[in-house]
Amino acid sequence: MMNNRADEASAPTPAVRATGLTVRRGTGRTPATVLHGIGFAVPRGRITGLLGPSGCGKSTLMRAVVGTQAHVTGTLDVLGRPAGHPELRSRIGYVTQAPSVYDDLTVRQNLDYFAAVLRPGRAAADHRRADVTRALTDVDLTRHADALAGHLSGGQRSRVSLAVALLGTPELLVLDEPTVGLDPVLRRDLWNLFHTLADTRGATILVSSHVMDEAERCHSLLLMREGRILAEDTPDALRARTRSDTVEEGFLHLVDEADAQARAEASVGENEIR
Repeated sequence: MMNNRADEASAPTPAVRATGLTVRRGTGRTPATVLHGIGFAVPRGRITGLLGPSGCGKSTLMRAVVGTQAHVTGTLDVLGRPAGHPELRSRIGYVTQAPSVYDDLTVRQNLDYFAAVLRPGRAAADHRRADVTRALTDVDLTRHADALAGHLSGGQRSRVSLAVALLGTPELLVLDEPTVGLDPVLRRDLWNLFHTLADTRGATILVSSHVMDEAERCHSLLLMREGRILAEDTPDALRARTRSDTVEEGFLHLVDEADAQARAEASVGENEIR
């Protein structure tokens, strides 16, 4: 018992920990509940996949993690601070579903601008240049550095947004469906980059997707449905627990279980009323 307690005490604190996390939308008498008191942990230095169908609450959860979501209750700690704490601004990189770039600026000018926001002042000029050069290399956009962002393809614009998020080497990257609409080669290259960031720089990555085959590329998984966490596990453990060949089959198995339980509980409630 003493050894177990020592192991728990020495275990690294998760990059993100949520308890009773609830988000409601609307200010009327009956606001819609988007997240239903969920709890989860995101381990440091790993890639955690947040997977589930469109509309299940993935983007809402990610906005809560980066501190931009309203009407949040419960406990949500990020890198040892409450979500949204000012100290976290330079420690988190966030990529939304829509590319966040200025079309009338070149790729390099976009990065120069955001680098200046992160590291203002003349004294940081050398650091900014180094950060921009590194970010361009990371996302393989060096050849397009002087192209206007508005003239880039959708996949290239997504890479510019990712480059912006990588400025300043953030400890936590929150990526909201970064591979949607990308061709298979670019998807593969981005996932290789995610693993490089986690393996060589110790970055923690929380990445959402509704494409279940991307779950196989993650170290750990959070499976969501209708604002609730269905499972928190590794891909191997999920497949073993559900006796499934793929994560998608395992997810569908959990959905069927949850539906069956909901029907059973509804039936019991009806019988009690009678």
